[in-house]
Amino acid sequence: MKKALFNFLAFALIATVAVTFTSCDDDDPIEEPKEDVIVKLENGEMNGTLTEDYMLNASVNYNLTGSFIVPDGLTLTIPAGTNITADALGTDVYLAVLMGGKININGTETSPVVMSSTGANPGDWGGLTICGKAETTAGANSTAEVGGFIYGGTENTDNSGVVKNLVIKGTGAQIDSESQYNGVSLYAVGSGTILENIAVINGADDGIEFFGGTASVTNMFLQNNEDDAIDWTEGWSGTVTNAYIEHTIEDFSTVVEADKANGNPKLINLTAVSTTGGTALQFKKASGATITGLSLSGYSTSVELKDPDQGSFDYVIIEGESADPLNAYNAPATVDPTQWPWVDADLAEIEVLNGNVTGDVSLDASKTYRLTGSYIVQDGASLTIPAGTKIHADAGGVDVYIAVLMGGQIFIEGTASDPVVIASDLGSPADWGGLTICGKATTTAGENATAEVGGFKYGGTDDADNSGSVEYLVIKGTGAQIDSESQYNGVSLYSVGSGTKLENIAVINGADDGVEFFGGAATVTNIYLQDNEDDAVDWTEGWKGGITNTYIVHNIEDFSTAFEGDKVNNNPVFTNVTCLSSTGGTGLQFKKTSGATITGLHMSGYEVDIDLKGEGALSDVQIDGADAVGTVIDADAKTYTLSSGKDSDAIDISGWTWKDATL
Repeated sequence: MKKALFNFLAFALIATVAVTFTSCDDDDPIEEPKEDVIVKLENGEMNGTLTEDYMLNASVNYNLTGSFIVPDGLTLTIPAGTNITADALGTDVYLAVLMGGKININGTETSPVVMSSTGANPGDWGGLTICGKAETTAGANSTAEVGGFIYGGTENTDNSGVVKNLVIKGTGAQIDSESQYNGVSLYAVGSGTILENIAVINGADDGIEFFGGTASVTNMFLQNNEDDAIDWTEGWSGTVTNAYIEHTIEDFSTVVEADKANGNPKLINLTAVSTTGGTALQFKKASGATITGLSLSGYSTSVELKDPDQGSFDYVIIEGESADPLNAYNAPATVDPTQWPWVDADLAEIEVLNGNVTGDVSLDASKTYRLTGSYIVQDGASLTIPAGTKIHADAGGVDVYIAVLMGGQIFIEGTASDPVVIASDLGSPADWGGLTICGKATTTAGENATAEVGGFKYGGTDDADNSGSVEYLVIKGTGAQIDSESQYNGVSLYSVGSGTKLENIAVINGADDGVEFFGGAATVTNIYLQDNEDDAVDWTEGWKGGITNTYIVHNIEDFSTAFEGDKVNNNPVFTNVTCLSSTGGTGLQFKKTSGATITGLHMSGYEVDIDLKGEGALSDVQIDGADAVGTVIDADAKTYTLSSGKDSDAIDISGWTWKDATL
C-alpha cells in the first residue's frame, strides 16, 4: 500500500514538472517587474533615481516633474531634438548627475536639446547639476549647496559625459536666502567632460557656475540671467572659449563673478552687451583670470575688485596687461551669436552708428545704438532721435562724435520722462568727442570758416538759421583731445542760428567745455553742466545769443571756469545763473573785450568771482542792470570778488529729474 502510494506521488510530481517545463520556452520568458522610474520614463515622465542606463526618445515630449538623478555608474543619454518640459515647482524640480554618473546630451546645431519650464520664467525650476571627481579647494567629498550632493576628488581628467547643443530656460529656483540653483552647476567637473554649445536663458541666479574642477566650455550664450552670467569659485582652472552674454533686464549682478582661490581660468573671446548698464567683471578675494578678446558694451562698470583688501588687479590680466577699471574694453565684438543656429533666443537689437547721413534718418527708441566712429549729418539731410533713445558711444576719443554740417538738421526729441542719452559706457571724461552743430549764422571768423573740431565749415549771414531742435538731451564722457590746443566739447555750436531750438540739455563729465558757442545767435533754455574740466559755458567769435536758466556744478579740482567769454563782445544775455563750487576755482572769466549781461546770479564757493584776462573792464559785465562791482583780489591779474549781485536765489532744479538719466 505504501509502495503504491509512493509510486503515485512520484508520477504526479514528474507530470507536474513536465507540464511546467513544457509551458516555459524561450519565446515566453518570465519578465521581472520594471522599476517605477523606468515605467515613468516610458510614459514620458522624468522623476526619481535612474536604475539602469537609459536613452530618451526624441519623439517623446518629456515632463520633468521632480528630481531626476543619475547615480554613480549609470548613464543617461538624451538624443538630438529632445524636449524636456520642467514643472514650475521651484527647487523640487531639477536634473542631477552624481559623482561617477554620466550624462550624454547629444544635441546638434540644428536639433538642440531643450530643457525649459512652460513659461520659461526665472526661478520656475532648478536646473542641471553635474558632480565630478576633479579637484576643488573645498576638498574631496564636499557637499554641494544644491541638493546636498557629494563632489570633489583628485581626478582632474574625470569624465562626466558630453553636453552638446543644449538650451536651458527658466532656472534658478531659490533654495534659501543664501543660495539658488543655477542654469548649469558644475561641481568639480573634470576636463574629460565635453561641454559645447550651451545656452542658458532667463535664469533667476547664475547662468553657469563652476565649483572648482577643470572643465572647459566652448560656445556659450547667456541671456538675462539675474545674478551672474558666468560664476566660479573654489579654484576652477578651466577655460571658456567664445561666450556671448546679453543683459536687457535691470538689476542683474555681473557678467563674470570670480571668488576665492585663483586657479587662473582663461576666458577667450568674451562679448557682453547690456542695454541697462551694470557691472561687467567682478573679482572677489584672491580670484583672478586671464582674458583675451574682451568686448564690453553698455556696462557702467567694466571691472572691479569687490573686497577692499584685494589691493591690485595683478591677478586679472586682460589683453596681456593688468586690468584697468578706467578702460571700458568696448572693442569690436569677438563673438557673433547669429552664427549659432542652436541658440533659441531673441537677440537685443543693437545698431551701429557710423558714417554719413545723406537722407532723412529716424532712429528707433526700442533699439540700442552704438556710436563707433564719426556720424555726420550732411547738408540737406536730417537725423531724428526720438524720446528715450540711448546711444552708447565707444571710448574711441576724437574718432567718435556726432556732427551736423551746414544745411543739415538734427531733431533730438527727448521728453522730461524719456530724455535722450548719448554717453560712453563709463561716462569718463574724454572717452569720446561730443555733439557738434554747424550753422549759417554770423561769426567774426567770417563765412565758411573752418572749425577746430573736424575741420567742418561754418558761418554765413543768416542769424535765424535753423539747424533743428535739441530737447531733453543728456551727454556724458565727452571732450576728447584733438591736439595740444583744442578738444571736443560736450556740445559745440558753430554759428548756430536763433531758429534752432535748444532746451533742457545736460553735459556731465566732459574733459573740455560743457557747451561752447562759436559766433551765431543760438539761445538755450535750461542747461545743466556738471564737472566739466575746462569751462562750463564758453563763447567766442561774437556770439549774440543767450541762456535762460544755467545751472553749473563743480565738484572736481582744477577745472577752468564756470563762464569763459573771449574776443568781441556782442553782449550775450544770461537770465538766472547758478554756479556752485565745492573746490574753489574761478567763476566768471572774460578775455580780450568780451562781456555779458547777467540777471539772477547765484554764485557760491569760488575763490575768484570775476577774472578779466584782457583789456576789458568790469563795466563790460552787466549784473542785474548795473556794472559789475568787485573787490580787487590781484590788481595785476585783474581778479575780483563780487561785492554784490551774486546772491540771487539759486535755480530750483528739483524738477529737472531728466538730467539724471543714464544709459
